[in-house]
Amino acid sequence: MSVDMQLPGGDMATTVTRRDFLNGMAIGTAAILVPGCSEPDATSQIRPPSISTTFTPPNPTEYYPPTLTGMRGSHEGSYEVAHALAWRGEKPSDYEALEEHYDLVVVGAGMSGLASARFYQQKMGIDARILLLDNHDDFGGHAKRNEFHQGGKMMLSLGGAQNIESPSNYSEAAHSLMEDIGINDDFIETMAKLTSDDFTLVGNIDANNGITMPGPKSRVTLGGNWNAVLFGGEGYAEAVQALPLSTVQKQRLTEFLGGERDFLADLSLVETWDYINTTGYNQFLMERVGLDHESLPILNALILHLHGISGWHLSVAEAMTGGAPAIKSIGWTGKATAEVAGAFLDNLLSARMFPDGNASIARLLVHKMIPDAAPDMSGPHDVAVARFDYSALDKANQAVRLRLNSTVVGVRETNKTRVEVDYVQLGDAKRITAKHCVLACYNTLIPHLCPEMSDTQKEGLSYGEKTPFVYANVQLKNGRAWSQLGASFFQCPFDPFQWLSTAPKMTVGGYEPPMTADDPMVVFMMNSPLPLEVPKTKISGREQLRMGRHIIYRTSFADYEQQIRDQLQGILGPHGFDHETDIQAITVNRIPHGYAYPYLGLDDPSWPEGKAPHEIGRAKFGRISIANTDSEAIALMDAAFDAAWRAVQEQTA
Repeated sequence: MSVDMQLPGGDMATTVTRRDFLNGMAIGTAAILVPGCSEPDATSQIRPPSISTTFTPPNPTEYYPPTLTGMRGSHEGSYEVAHALAWRGEKPSDYEALEEHYDLVVVGAGMSGLASARFYQQKMGIDARILLLDNHDDFGGHAKRNEFHQGGKMMLSLGGAQNIESPSNYSEAAHSLMEDIGINDDFIETMAKLTSDDFTLVGNIDANNGITMPGPKSRVTLGGNWNAVLFGGEGYAEAVQALPLSTVQKQRLTEFLGGERDFLADLSLVETWDYINTTGYNQFLMERVGLDHESLPILNALILHLHGISGWHLSVAEAMTGGAPAIKSIGWTGKATAEVAGAFLDNLLSARMFPDGNASIARLLVHKMIPDAAPDMSGPHDVAVARFDYSALDKANQAVRLRLNSTVVGVRETNKTRVEVDYVQLGDAKRITAKHCVLACYNTLIPHLCPEMSDTQKEGLSYGEKTPFVYANVQLKNGRAWSQLGASFFQCPFDPFQWLSTAPKMTVGGYEPPMTADDPMVVFMMNSPLPLEVPKTKISGREQLRMGRHIIYRTSFADYEQQIRDQLQGILGPHGFDHETDIQAITVNRIPHGYAYPYLGLDDPSWPEGKAPHEIGRAKFGRISIANTDSEAIALMDAAFDAAWRAVQEQTA
């Protein structure tokens, strides 16, 4: 049994206007709130007329990773060789020396790796010989494309990174790269027209979104505008009363969200400023607001995926300026902090995305360097639906080659004239040489690849911990049950997957998404493995991220599948959903080594310029340079491009 209600902002209640929402919340959020199975709006009808609406699934005998289901991301075969090297120091003793010499070898075919190859090609000429090596069976790094087919319809969803901002906001180098692949501010405006208003990730903060929680007797599902409730929007008190919480917790949560009290009123201005910068957000919620473990997940579900860090390791100030409720409840300082949060909102409102996230950016970069991979593709206007031929990626007669399923285990400079690169491809140990090498893998692996580095540089490379996460996509026979929920996105604070949404439905890149409840659909689910229990002992944010990574590696696909089935059955079951017959496929994108480590106010010192671990770690090492978001300490695509530009300039100066 479940209880379905409608929050303010939904079709059955008073609409919370955009201005009301901004006044109530003071800052934006970057939650993925995408359109449900409803009638398309006018903007969704804008699409290139030449694109077919019927798609033929790839031949099952062809190599085409985007349609693979089951465990993806860090999939079987992608990590074992690297783990043997990093954990036990094991790697092959003999290598087959290939008669292959390149101008540049790039280790990693994610955003930094692809950008490094393109920047090098632009500077050194189209005849420059470049090889990209990647341990996964697909390119793009965290930007994975998940593709499903049913009844002649293709459905796309996110397997990882997704945000695109206006290129004019990027550095000159990153801006030029985006324009090189056909994405400029004009195209961003086109993307805006092709994106439904019911889509919050790109800044449409009035999109329908809700919350669903298991209760003692039945599940409570509230549709409408839950984010407005979190920031004291109209009807917040009534919405909180509908939650399956104790009376005391409802009262305290209502006071907090509505700004009915200043919970730091006993502190001076200086003391308040010190408190919000030195106290964890969850500690504040428990000690000052009076919330307990029963309520904490409700206020952590948002920031877990905005930051990749829980409220135990974000200061109150970090949490607030990054999307967490609190500003209305800490007096004057909170109001002042709203200016910083406003900048966060302005940045959010300029973001756009392709229906497969930044996988389309990776495709555009690959196509720029290896046109035969998609000979019929014209550019951004049809990238989402273009057929890619993976057999064209690694041909001997082309200047740029991309070699998948290849884990690098050693990189060293020889006689200061060239670099030797050792790698293992499907069990075979091989060696190639190059004039230059860019390491576009993640930082903590690099000391194992280059043991000759100084201990100081190795320590800098090893400092940060990557943010772990899981993106799952579930293909449903149709969207009938979902269409009855009253929202297209839900926060699920007490479920394994804390965010639940329809897959992106913009018509960008020529894509024709499902439009009605009778169409097949894809449900997009996000899981952060970070525990929210009250810590028994104090641990750092880096330690918590490490624990989360271990949780991901310990969780099998069968375990994730059961969690997904149970969660969807609980939410959709009251509307006629049967997971045994309605679920057609499940793809779990496991990302244990995820986004770059962001320095945390509660854990990390303020280093002088040039002395932070990521700056020490990224130092040029002879004919070897480092390019990744770790080297910028920023988990953004343009940071990956900036790192690539720096690395290429180092090697070609």
